[in-house]
Amino acid sequence: MAVSTTMVVVVTAIYVVIMLILGYIGYKKTRNTEDYLVAGRNAHPVVIALSYGATFISTSAIVGFGGQAANLGMGLIWLTVFNIGVGILIAFIVFGKKTREIGQRLKAITFPDLMGKIYQSQFMQVLTGVIILIGMPLYTAAVLIGGAQFIKETLGISYGISLIGFALIVAIYVVFGGLIAVMYTDAVQGAIMLVGMTFLLIATYLLLGGVSVANTALTNMADLVPVKLAEQGMNGWTAMPDLGSPIWYTVITTLVLGVGIGVLAQPQLVVRFMTAKDNRSLNRAVLVGGPFILMMTGVAFTVGALTNVYFYQTQGKIAAQVATAGNIDTIIPIFINSAMPEWFVVLFMVTLLAAAMSTLSSQFHAMGTALICDVWGRGRECALSLRANQAGVLAMIVISVIIAFLMPGSIIAIATAMFMGLCASAFLPIFAVAVYCKRPDPLAAKASLVIGALVWFIWAFFVNTKYAAVFGLSKALLGTVGVLAYPWSAIDPIVIALPLSAITILSLQYLRGGCAPGAQTA
Repeated sequence: MAVSTTMVVVVTAIYVVIMLILGYIGYKKTRNTEDYLVAGRNAHPVVIALSYGATFISTSAIVGFGGQAANLGMGLIWLTVFNIGVGILIAFIVFGKKTREIGQRLKAITFPDLMGKIYQSQFMQVLTGVIILIGMPLYTAAVLIGGAQFIKETLGISYGISLIGFALIVAIYVVFGGLIAVMYTDAVQGAIMLVGMTFLLIATYLLLGGVSVANTALTNMADLVPVKLAEQGMNGWTAMPDLGSPIWYTVITTLVLGVGIGVLAQPQLVVRFMTAKDNRSLNRAVLVGGPFILMMTGVAFTVGALTNVYFYQTQGKIAAQVATAGNIDTIIPIFINSAMPEWFVVLFMVTLLAAAMSTLSSQFHAMGTALICDVWGRGRECALSLRANQAGVLAMIVISVIIAFLMPGSIIAIATAMFMGLCASAFLPIFAVAVYCKRPDPLAAKASLVIGALVWFIWAFFVNTKYAAVFGLSKALLGTVGVLAYPWSAIDPIVIALPLSAITILSLQYLRGGCAPGAQTA
């Protein structure tokens, strides 16, 4: 359904103007690099929580993972449990407070800078920055695709125009306003997302006859599971797949564990901890962040699965059969445009714009600062100049847009899981030891970082067939998509790389002096 052009233009214009005003406020408050990079270390707890949540939840969660839920069912709700338990409670309480304290004491302004200063190693800072520059563009491109797909479906314009226009709007306030602008806009965008997703959940259940009727109807559709998915272990959209089946490995190891654990060491999220004035601010942020994540991910996964009921009742098809050219990333946009009234389509477009822009702004900011501060700066003071940091952000925006044009369909959730799994494998062990060991050992950290990243890339390029098919390296070099047979070919790289990375740093840390808890002596 093509919505009223006038309505879209008016609502979008109002939204964009508000974002640009907030960006201008951030620009006026940005007086130095500390303001640009860590928001002056004085962010309000509600702003921290909404910025963290809005950065975490993007069009990837709503469009990409919503499409995966439409295809694979409500088992993805386990990811919501991990997102709240790990991504909020553990992240803020276990890691957030220590990160804020150490970051403030060492005057760290990026995640690689924090690692470099704790381990007193330029190598740690530079390599962490390089991994961010290699991995994060995939995630950023996935978020761009999610927003552009919905704009394309809603307005009936070309995908290319949707993508470029979308990226330009975000670029304006990120490049000039820095993290203050990013967090201000994130907070407003988070509030918009909360309203939009609440309406979506209520409207979907009302459309399908209520909670009980809709869920029962979805359960009764188990015999409509495509043969190919049934052979891989799928038992319906309200039941978990068979333990140890290919789909079980995809749902649990790639989507639930990869994203659920990977959130702990995402550089763009860790920086949020360093913007807090004190630990009390982080405690208060948890109270806002938990319910926010529940509504965002829980609604996306629930509605995604329920689209099967709607499409079967109206078209006699399951959701995957309605997807454009088999691309499951189009399911949520098609559902919204088909099932919802025009006013809600416009509201949801703004919701998705908010979800995408909040995440993109943080990603662009993290990649740009990694390029300028951590890789090009090589451990020197990051205050090279505001102009240099702005140029770095702009460069990474251009690279992300190019990658988005090159990526295949049905890639949003997979690309997201890739990046988060890489973060967990490479960064989580060194991050945990950094904040909780009194004398974190540089050699142990270097070995862990290299092994975690290297094993993840090898497994992703040559073993896991979902990832290897995207990269195409194994096929090009060896003539086969994956070099190992099932079940290894279905296991996510995080399952192999993270334990090896953790064992490496813990064993070397023990052999070289132990890991007594306490404040770092660095």
